[in-house]
This record gives sequence, structure tokens and C-alpha cells, in this order.
Amino acid sequence: MTSPTPSIQFFEGLFEELSNVSLRRNRNSGLRTVVMMFDKLKAIERFNSFTKRSTNSLLLTDSEGEIRVEPSSVKFRFTGPEGDDLARVDCAFEIDREDHWERFMRFMNRYAEANGMEYSEPGEKGEG
Repeated sequence: MTSPTPSIQFFEGLFEELSNVSLRRNRNSGLRTVVMMFDKLKAIERFNSFTKRSTNSLLLTDSEGEIRVEPSSVKFRFTGPEGDDLARVDCAFEIDREDHWERFMRFMNRYAEANGMEYSEPGEKGEG
């Protein structure tokens, strides 16, 4: 039996491709915020969001199982001459427990490995 490929879904059966992710930590509270960035979403192409069942959360799946998170914000960023070209979607959520953070990081490591992404600290070479 093979392990499932790590995946991200807003709607059941629509597998999204993560473009980038930002991990932040509030120095005062210790609360961690994850911002997942998507250059395009299958969920809104051709109005798929009206034909598929919503998960009512962000569903992250890997060999350990499922993680369901409720986004605290979803921002649609537009560009173009008339401001109607979708440039990116930013989906943010908070993680307050250390065990949940560790589980999320295991997911992200698997997702990154499966999709040719790599981690870098702010200010490292190659960041631009």
C-alpha cells in the first residue's frame, strides 16, 4: 500500500496547488500564523465552487491522515488593467498548540518534498 500524496482542498475532490507559504510567530503571545498562498484556485475556476461540496475548512491530507483548519481570513488579490485578474489568494489560520504545530510542520515537509518546494529563512540567499 502506498502513502497518499500530500494534498490541499477547499472543496471535496478539488486538489489545490500551493504557491508559497509564510510561517509567522507573535513574539508576545507565541501564537503562530500560517499564510498559504495560491496563484490560482481550481475551486473558483469555471465556478467549481457551486458544483462541489465545500469542506467548510481547509483540508490538508497526508500519510498521517487529515488536518482540518478553519481559515481566519481569505484574501483575494487582483491585478490587471481593470483590476479584475486574480493574482493570488492568501489563506491564513492560527495554530496555538505545540502538538498541532508539529503535526502541521510534518504535513508541510511532506507537501514540500512531493511538490519540489523548499524552506528558507527570511534574508537567506535566493530569496527575492
